[in-house]
Amino acid sequence: MKKTETLKKNYEFKYVLTKGKYYSGKYLEAFSIKNNLKKNKIGIAVSKKNGKAVERNYIKRIIREGYRLNEDKIKIGNSIVFLVKKKTSFDEISFDKVEKDIIDILKKIGQE
Repeated sequence: MKKTETLKKNYEFKYVLTKGKYYSGKYLEAFSIKNNLKKNKIGIAVSKKNGKAVERNYIKRIIREGYRLNEDKIKIGNSIVFLVKKKTSFDEISFDKVEKDIIDILKKIGQE
């Protein structure tokens, strides 16, 4: 059973980004806040400065898959927004690096 839904509305992203707690990795930044639901909600944002549309969509797919493989490491009831750091170029991103970043961030979120 899928335990995660996506954040779709701009006001949902803004709420998590303004009220949420900040976590940082080498390539990703994350904001997390409790949502009092029985599911987690995830949002992914990649800036236009990180590449063209094909590259941004590829990065989003990598983040989504890394999260899917490790979503059992976090408690249910959180809204999380992942942002790719602006200094990160498309060439230096790989699935292994992003997955390690996601695991580290999810561990930090799960400890609180």
